[in-house]
Amino acid sequence: MQVFEDLCPAPPHWQVPWPEIRETFDWVRNLAGVPQDAIHHAEGDVEIHTRMACEALAALPEWRARPVAERVRLFTTVLMHDIAKPFCTQIDEGGRITAHGHSRRGDLMVRRILWELGAPIAWREHVAALVRHHQVPFWALERPDLQQIAFRVSLLARNDDLVLLATADILGRICGDTAEVLENIGLYGEYCAEQQCLDRPREFPSDHARFWYFRKPGRDPGYAAYDDTRVTVTVLSGLPGVGKDHWISANRPDLPVVSLDRLRAEMGVPPTGDQRPVAAAAHELAREHLRAARPFVWNATNVSRMLREQCTGLIADYKGRIELVSLEAAPAVLRSRNRGRTAPVPDAVIDRLAGRWELPDPTEAHQVEWVTTG
Repeated sequence: MQVFEDLCPAPPHWQVPWPEIRETFDWVRNLAGVPQDAIHHAEGDVEIHTRMACEALAALPEWRARPVAERVRLFTTVLMHDIAKPFCTQIDEGGRITAHGHSRRGDLMVRRILWELGAPIAWREHVAALVRHHQVPFWALERPDLQQIAFRVSLLARNDDLVLLATADILGRICGDTAEVLENIGLYGEYCAEQQCLDRPREFPSDHARFWYFRKPGRDPGYAAYDDTRVTVTVLSGLPGVGKDHWISANRPDLPVVSLDRLRAEMGVPPTGDQRPVAAAAHELAREHLRAARPFVWNATNVSRMLREQCTGLIADYKGRIELVSLEAAPAVLRSRNRGRTAPVPDAVIDRLAGRWELPDPTEAHQVEWVTTG
C-alpha cells in the first residue's frame, strides 16, 4: 500500500521517519502514554516500544534483504502489532500492568483499519494474522497446540515473517530476558522448518484432510482422510450491504437458501432485536436440507468465527462439504447499498459487526473464497 510504502525505511540510510508516521496515523498517536510492565518493557510506553521495534526491524539484515513489497508489509505489521494495547491495558490494585487479549483485538482492529484504507484482502489478512499471533514465538514450545497455530499462520501469512516480527518486537524492548526469548524465537523458526511451513503454506493430502485436521486436535496432518461427504453447502459471510443476495442470484441461482434476513422479515424481528429465535429457525431449515442431502446456501452475516462454527459444525455433523464465501465491499459502497435497501440495517449495527469481523480462513472449511463486490 502506498501510504505505508512512503513511510517504510529504505536504503541507503534505512531511517524510520517517526514524526511523519505519528502525523499520518491517529492510532499511532494513541499509543503515547499507554503504560507497560516495567519488567518486560523498561523502555517506556507503547509508542516508545513501537518506534524501537520499527527501528530494530529496519536494522535486521534479513529484513533488508527482502523484496520491497515484503519489507513494506512487514514494516506495517511491526507498526501495528500493539495497536490494541490502549484498549486492553489494565492496572490492578497492586500496580501490575497487563494487556491481556491485545493480540486478538489487534487482529480485529488491523482488519478494520486496513479495510477502510483500501488494502488488498490477502495483504490485509497477512498483516492481521501476524498481529494476532505475534507473541506465539516467545513461548511457542510450551504450547500444546503449537502445530495447529504454525500451520494456520502458514496458510494466512508466513512463519518466517512471524519470526522477524517477533525478533523486532523483543529487540525493541529493554528487558532482562532478551537472549532467552531470542533463543525461543529461533527454536520456533527451526520447528516451522521441520514442519515444512516456515516460508510456505503447509500442504495437506486433500482439502478434506485439512478441514478435519483443524477440527480434531492431535490428528496426523499427513493422514489422507477418507472423503465421506454427501452434500455440499455454501456458507456466506459478510457485513450487511456487501451484496450477498446478488451473489446468490449470480452464482447459486437454483439452490434453496436459508436466509436470516428473510426469516427476520417473516418473523417480524428487527436487526436490533433478539436474534436467537431467528437463528433457531435457520438451523431447523438447514437440518431439513442436510437430512435430505440437498445442497443449499446459508445466507447470513457470519462475521465471527464463533458464528460460522454454529453453521459449519452442524454441516460437518451431517457429513457436509463446506464452501465458505466471504464477501466484502469498500466501506462507502457498503453503506450506500445498505441505505438503498427496503429495510436498512442501522449504522450502529454495522459498526458493531465490523468491530467483530473475522475473515473466514482455510482452517474453517473445505474451500474458502474471498470476493470483493463492486
